[in-house]
Amino acid sequence: MSDLTKQEIVQSVPQRGFFGHPKGLFTLFFTEFWERFSYYGMKAILVYYMYYELSRGGLGMEESTALAIMSIYGSLVYMSGIIGGWLADRIFGASKSVFYGGILIMLGHIALAIPGSMALFFASMVLIVLGTGLLKPNVSTVVGEMYSEQDQRRDAGFSIFYMGINAGAFIAPLIVGTVGMDINFHLGFGIAAVGMFLGLIIFAYTRKGNLGLAGTNVPSPLSPAERKKVFVRIGIVAVLLAVIVAITVPLGLLTFNSVVVLVGILGILIPTVYFVVMYRSPRTTGVERSRLIAYIPLFIAAIMFWAIQEQGSTILANYADKRTQLDFAGIHISPSWFQSLNPLFIISLAPVFAWLWMKLGKRQPTIPKKFALGLLFAGCSFLVILLPAYWGGQDSLVNPLWLVLSYLIVVLGELCLSPVGLSATTKLAPSAFSAQTMSLWFLSSAAAQAINAQIVKFYTPATEMQYFGIIGGAAILLGIVLFLLSGKIQGYMKGIQ
Repeated sequence: MSDLTKQEIVQSVPQRGFFGHPKGLFTLFFTEFWERFSYYGMKAILVYYMYYELSRGGLGMEESTALAIMSIYGSLVYMSGIIGGWLADRIFGASKSVFYGGILIMLGHIALAIPGSMALFFASMVLIVLGTGLLKPNVSTVVGEMYSEQDQRRDAGFSIFYMGINAGAFIAPLIVGTVGMDINFHLGFGIAAVGMFLGLIIFAYTRKGNLGLAGTNVPSPLSPAERKKVFVRIGIVAVLLAVIVAITVPLGLLTFNSVVVLVGILGILIPTVYFVVMYRSPRTTGVERSRLIAYIPLFIAAIMFWAIQEQGSTILANYADKRTQLDFAGIHISPSWFQSLNPLFIISLAPVFAWLWMKLGKRQPTIPKKFALGLLFAGCSFLVILLPAYWGGQDSLVNPLWLVLSYLIVVLGELCLSPVGLSATTKLAPSAFSAQTMSLWFLSSAAAQAINAQIVKFYTPATEMQYFGIIGGAAILLGIVLFLLSGKIQGYMKGIQ
């Protein structure tokens, strides 16, 4: 670290004050609670806002276009985390990045809350992508800075923080979704903006007393000369992009389809470049190269998994709206409510999985086998959802419990793969690239959604069974292959369990 040592930062944070944890955990818990409330609230109604007719308050897009935009949007959110991490490390520090990111997110939601043109809609997407890229990776960094590396409360602190994320994600679709779907989309987006505003207020008014120096240090600051060069280059790139857009759009060269293709290429190209650079670096040892080779099949498996899991807010959201019986057991269900199932199941089952792995101890499955289980569950979640169409036909409305079961099964897979993937990334990462390898892990979600932007256009009620069957079957097949190769992969891990 450049000016402050890790110990000085830890000593500046009040170490008691939130369930036996550092006082700053209160600040970050509720900042992230409200940020996730705003994000998942907006996300719960965004796809419906895009494809609902103008008479219903929507933008009237084609359904396939709306689904592709949702996937591109999700991919760019994860890609922007690389930029947010760089800005925190070189210019702002994590704390300022969180605050600036929150402001951009709030402005993006305000833009959505204003009835306007398509240009205003896309401007809101840019603001939210950039804001989430600034806030999301850096708020976790600040959590880590409050604890010393030997502090036994560290894992528990992240668990509490993770509960805040999922609590916000659970409540948001029930509130924002209900208001947006039943009253007015723009009012729903306005509530999301208010949620982010509350998070900013909590962060601004409590960070000085609660966080101390956590998040204030810039680990590798730019010199004045470097800073000038960076801003000049950013300005040049911005001007060039504006000129390219101004020329190519009227000529019909830059279309929505070309943007989808470009994001898809970037989703695969960026992590590939990461792997090549790390593998060929002289700072990477022979053992670390072997571990990178072991990480590649895990990364591919993660892309396959997230490609299914992330369709919960696209294809399954559309399925909830168009194919599901929403009057059930005397209750009218809003299609947006299904977005609360994923965080609800995670909150309920994460402690069970943590207990299970502890109980099994050395008998628990290896990392590759846990990834294989994750893929098998993900594939089954898609096969389950095609059964109602097989039995009842594509024109009948489906019992909502089928959709609930699909969300439940994919969460079982997520709990096998996601936390294990985070842990495996820290263990398999070359020491010279530890932070960048964590960024690489999140790029698996970016790559998955970039691919989704290409494939969701093939979903229609007529192709429903083939769509779910092919993707679900591919995931199961890849899971079986990974399971069979798990011993070989484990050998390349060189002692990592």
